Amino acid sequence: MLRRLAPALLTVLVVVLGVTALAARPPQGTPQRTADFVVLAGIAGLRWEDVDQQSTPTLWRMAQEGSIGSLSVRSAHRPTCPVDGWLTLGAGSFAAWNGTRADGDCPPAGVAVEQPDGIGANLPDQESVVQYNQQRLPWGTMPGSLSESVRCSVAVGPGAAVAAARPFGRVDRYAAGLPADPRRLLGSCVLSIVDLGTIEGSDPAARAVQARAADDQLARVLAARPERSLVLVAGISDTEHPSRLHVAVADGPGWERGWLTSASTGRDGYLQLVDLAPTALAALGRPMPERLFLGRPAVSTGGRPADLTEAINAPADADREAAAQRAVSGRFFALLAGLQVLLALAVLPLLRRARPHAGPTGPTPVSARVVAVVELLLVAAALTVPAALLADAVPWWRGEHPGWIFAVVTVLLVAGGTAAVRFAPGYASTLGPFGAVAGLTTLAVGLDVVTGSSLQLNSVVGYSALQGGRYAGLSTVGLGVFLAGALVTGGWFAQRVHRRWRPAVMVAVGGLAVVVVGSPYLGADPVGAIALTAGLSVAAAISAGGWLTITRLAWATMAALAVGIGFALVDLRRPAAERGSLGRFLSAVGDGTGGFTVHRSSTANFETLVNSPLTVLALAGGLLVWFALLQPWGGLMRLFGIYPAVRAALGGTAVAAVLGGVLDGAALDVAGAAAALVVPMAALASLRVLGHAADRTRPGTGRARENGADDDSGSGGDGPAGGGDGPTGGGGPLGAGHPRPIGGPPAAPPPAVVLPPAPDDAPAGPAVADGPAQPPEGGPAADAAGAPPAPAQRRPVDTPADRPADTPADAPAAPVARPSTEVAAP
Repeated sequence: MLRRLAPALLTVLVVVLGVTALAARPPQGTPQRTADFVVLAGIAGLRWEDVDQQSTPTLWRMAQEGSIGSLSVRSAHRPTCPVDGWLTLGAGSFAAWNGTRADGDCPPAGVAVEQPDGIGANLPDQESVVQYNQQRLPWGTMPGSLSESVRCSVAVGPGAAVAAARPFGRVDRYAAGLPADPRRLLGSCVLSIVDLGTIEGSDPAARAVQARAADDQLARVLAARPERSLVLVAGISDTEHPSRLHVAVADGPGWERGWLTSASTGRDGYLQLVDLAPTALAALGRPMPERLFLGRPAVSTGGRPADLTEAINAPADADREAAAQRAVSGRFFALLAGLQVLLALAVLPLLRRARPHAGPTGPTPVSARVVAVVELLLVAAALTVPAALLADAVPWWRGEHPGWIFAVVTVLLVAGGTAAVRFAPGYASTLGPFGAVAGLTTLAVGLDVVTGSSLQLNSVVGYSALQGGRYAGLSTVGLGVFLAGALVTGGWFAQRVHRRWRPAVMVAVGGLAVVVVGSPYLGADPVGAIALTAGLSVAAAISAGGWLTITRLAWATMAALAVGIGFALVDLRRPAAERGSLGRFLSAVGDGTGGFTVHRSSTANFETLVNSPLTVLALAGGLLVWFALLQPWGGLMRLFGIYPAVRAALGGTAVAAVLGGVLDGAALDVAGAAAALVVPMAALASLRVLGHAADRTRPGTGRARENGADDDSGSGGDGPAGGGDGPTGGGGPLGAGHPRPIGGPPAAPPPAVVLPPAPDDAPAGPAVADGPAQPPEGGPAADAAGAPPAPAQRRPVDTPADRPADTPADAPAAPVARPSTEVAAP
């Protein structure tokens, strides 16, 4: 009964773990009204390296008293041109101007602004801009949503007019520049948007002059600000390619001396451009529009250093790191893909010649030293991605040549990790390196996530704040290596226990991984948690042996669906502003706008599939597995037969990686990261299994099977991991060393030949001894003094001379004892 209920019980356990991890969310305080007026001041191109006490004293004092952060200016176009930034600011979602532009360049800066009445203004191009964003772009953005949410708004400057224009092009109050006394203008509406100018170029002196001019204008705004007002200063766009992080400062009641953050980033000190519109409405106590902004209201958190110089150094350093990451990341993954492909090609001839042959013919065995070197290279290749993640603990981006510094640090970490695996106990066993590499990877990524994912942000193998897609939790690459490491670690542990306990071990290890991936406190990836749940269910279903039957597949599918549906129901019960990605998607499906999300996901999958080097890793790994390792000469099928828990872990990894990448809009990136870890270790384990394919066990040395353990049991039985009569002989592949080669065990006494008893009256025949015949005393051997003894001779078994004299010639042959611990009866 318990055995029949086991799949249902495990499914329920996985579902409970998954839903619990996804449903729990950090407490989010509801933004309260803090101001009667909001002034949004934009400076295109303003970065933290432009801010200092001498060039920008007003902004410096404002930052000293208020809250600061790094602003990601992502829009619907990359790079975000000034007109795109202003349009995104007023839309609260990713938007772009529809002007003609070359690839990577910005359209002409001029925006037509008409003033027919001298009070407000009209943008004649606004109608075409709205149609372009609604019909041609995948975000479904409505330009002018911010101004539509308030009764009256003011725009100062052409850029501010783009942000403040309503969807039909009307600007309520407009001035081309700040008047001599801007108090009346800024106090005429609850929302004012001011264009303070642009900072562009790479010359520090020229940028300092432009920053000083913008700072002078800011001083006039602050002097004329209304009572009880919130002033937000933002570097609203890029002015050159590539993108950079920009300045965000908030000054007003409730925004004193803190870090700026929002629910869209989930990390202190980081804000998105799309967060500014909901921040302004939340500060004014105004409701959000019916079609929600993509951004979330910003809040101020503590923990900022008291010294402003030290505080500003943090976002400035993050900008430098993000810029260096973008330059190094592409080359790193391209090099990794190339090296792994070359290593796969080098492994192919070794697989062909790894299987020993007992006969006189066969391929010449590869030198043991060459095999050992290739095994170490496979371990190093599998550890490259985790090492690159750990390399971010060293500030390599601050050097003059950051790419070379990163390469040196990564190589040293790979060498250290490879040495740790090589000299770890159990390295000589078949699964020893597999378990060690998976465990180190899971430990490295897991500890980083638990401690705040500081190594993921702006890391070469993490996510970039410049991309604006993710700021906290697990990255795409981190998800791939973590789910692969966790499932393989679970399979390694499961192989060591009795087969009936293997599903429970897989669920225990994999369930913790689901919590780490899906918890908003940790990995913050609900889609990845659902994919991992599906892979874990598959792995648990086949970990005890057997195939993935329809019943087992049904239980796995039910578990993944139950986790997804359970989290969706919990997420939909939250307020609209606090919902996660899954809840927002289902809400969009309900109001008929879910097609935008599906279109964005499919577009992201296609672009990633075509452009990402991780696609090469995934395809190369798949080709190596299918056309080499899974072939009869490849060894992986033999590995799967001997170690069903490992087969289950690899199968679950494939399911989780592919599903997670597709649902997350990352195509094969998750699978490529998982393949970078799993495929080299699968090749190493296959080499070792083939190297002992012809091994034979010693007769009678195995332990008796306990508790009905199968031949593939772990430590509880006689299987390959149990230290008994497994296919590897000497303690199993999880033992202390390699099993004995086909040359056989140490020399033992030859098997005895047992002859029928001779009749009493039969002449005494020659005795058949079990060892060398002993010459009689005084015989020829004794007479030949000093002569070397003749080699011991054994007479042929069952020859006529061995039979009694009266035995018929056609009598059956005497029985011959077999290699056993027991002697055959005559």
